[in-house]
Amino acid sequence: MSVTVRVPAKVNVQLAVGAARPDGFHDLANVFLAVGLHDEVTATPSADGLRITCAGPDAGQVPLDRTNLAARAALALAERYGRNADVHLHIAKDIPVAGGMAGGSADGAGALLACDALWGTGASREELLDICAELGSDVPFSLVGGAALGTGRGEKLTELEVGGTFHWVFAMAGRGLSTPAVFREFDRLAEGREIPEPVASQELLDALAKGDPDALAAAVSNDLQPAALSLFPELADTLAAGRAAGALAPLVSGSGPTTAFLARDAEAADAIADALRVSGTCRTVRTAAGPVPGATVV
Repeated sequence: MSVTVRVPAKVNVQLAVGAARPDGFHDLANVFLAVGLHDEVTATPSADGLRITCAGPDAGQVPLDRTNLAARAALALAERYGRNADVHLHIAKDIPVAGGMAGGSADGAGALLACDALWGTGASREELLDICAELGSDVPFSLVGGAALGTGRGEKLTELEVGGTFHWVFAMAGRGLSTPAVFREFDRLAEGREIPEPVASQELLDALAKGDPDALAAAVSNDLQPAALSLFPELADTLAAGRAAGALAPLVSGSGPTTAFLARDAEAADAIADALRVSGTCRTVRTAAGPVPGATVV
């Protein structure tokens, strides 16, 4: 017997970042949108204890030890229910690795749901979300999907209404960016400045609710973008290429280095993607639309 869970990538349509807290984290107003790039996590009983395997683009960059969020999810669920984590978790990767699209978080949420189903633990949604929050700031959203506002360090979710489908192009860079390094650079760039409390943009929430790409384009923002560009200046060339190709809004996705481009419709997204592929400013390009559901047993 095995259980496979399909889990989506995310794009941050708003990422407002507060000052560093005493615990080292930052308060956020993080508006997530789940998009149609997916990983699949398959859980199968194992006679050899916990084992992780991975296949797909950039699979060689994925850790196969207990630092992997999928492994940590299985261990956390097993500990809570007093059982051994005797499971083989196979990750079929399609979400970019180290790309600011929550691929690792998606794998954690996918493994948690797959192990819950495989072991018949019957955990409530609230229990699963509690474990997700322990694993990382983006993991709860990977479980929920759709669109949501994340507050606290991003783990406290309020689901949002979305009135239509938004079309995106994602350009993957030639190397990764460390999320902790980007936050450290944010703190460095913010030295001596008063950092306001992060709040969600009402204009952005209204644009999502209406399904209006032009209004959303006018409201998207990412407070981590200057820090990502400081560490990876070449991303500015990718952003400029996407805007020149007709993107309504170019932005760094989360902590980067993936760049995201909002398009008016699917046809425009394909045209932007074609232009980015020949621009020489990125490694690979993908198109996806959202919102899509969160982690789902298939």
